[in-house]
Amino acid sequence: MPLSDVKVKIDILKPTTLVGLGIPLILVKNTSATESVYREYGSLESLKQNYGESTATYKKAAAIFAQGDNAPNKVAVASFGHEFETGDTENPKQVFSVRNALEEYFDKDFHFVLLAAVNAEDRLEASKFFEEKSYKFVVLKVASFDELEQYTGKDRTIVFHHPLVDEEPDAALIGAIANKPVGSVTWKFKNLVGVTPQDFKVDTLENIHKAGAIAFVTKAGRNQTSEGITASGEFIDVLHGKDWVKLNIETSIQTALSTTDKIPYTNEGFALLESQIVTVLETAFTNGIIAPDEDGQPVYSVQSKGRSEMTDENRKNRVYDGLSFTFELAGAVHTAEITGEIII
Repeated sequence: MPLSDVKVKIDILKPTTLVGLGIPLILVKNTSATESVYREYGSLESLKQNYGESTATYKKAAAIFAQGDNAPNKVAVASFGHEFETGDTENPKQVFSVRNALEEYFDKDFHFVLLAAVNAEDRLEASKFFEEKSYKFVVLKVASFDELEQYTGKDRTIVFHHPLVDEEPDAALIGAIANKPVGSVTWKFKNLVGVTPQDFKVDTLENIHKAGAIAFVTKAGRNQTSEGITASGEFIDVLHGKDWVKLNIETSIQTALSTTDKIPYTNEGFALLESQIVTVLETAFTNGIIAPDEDGQPVYSVQSKGRSEMTDENRKNRVYDGLSFTFELAGAVHTAEITGEIII
């Protein structure tokens, strides 16, 4: 996340120009590198200048851009795995780990991380990192069913179980869906260009889903993603929507603070901040994140405390913590149960 004076915390209660979140970072393990550099590429041709067609990085990027109009307009690439000088005489060298790289670049403009040329240990460490942050996602391609269980229960890990090592369904998934307006799409039922559907038996697919993973299969003659969940079983679009609301409220209020000569510590000033939240929530409703009521109106509320309710300490330090909001998720239909009758 970028630097900000605004912090938004959203808890999901069960049952109960804005920033997009579709840019991927390809994090590649490169033990021969001398340093890690974060670069963004707007095309495969530009990326190929640094990563040839035979590299794992190029193959991930190619799978992203192969999704056509749905693909993001850029991808980011950085590396890890090289040794660096620590300046410590007892331990003069240290390996720049996947965790080091994620810490270094976490505030950059990406929302999904793909891993290239890595092992299971790297995948697990990245999964643990994002679970701790509770923001953004790591997307993993896992060929072995036995590996799936170590990610089960993790909100911020998307696991794609696919046994074909020469295909990149994790990258294709992000290229096909992540760049669409947040809230407008579920991650289930989606076709992925360049990915071969797998002929899993029903019980095998159920076990994949129970482990918190998704697959690419054929249903009713159409190739599609089998689910739209993270490793915890939570739906990707729910968490993606949560991130969108959080970031855009922070960005909107930060912009108001930065572009207004002065927002007074008064009820009028607080109302200006409240209006920023309302604008974001209205857009979230339009995009499909927030549910409508029976009359088609968005189901959300914004609460604000007045100046008289603020503590002396907060007034002294110019801290306003009197804003809060709730909304009802729109969700999506993933299965249907239909009852019929035959009349003789």
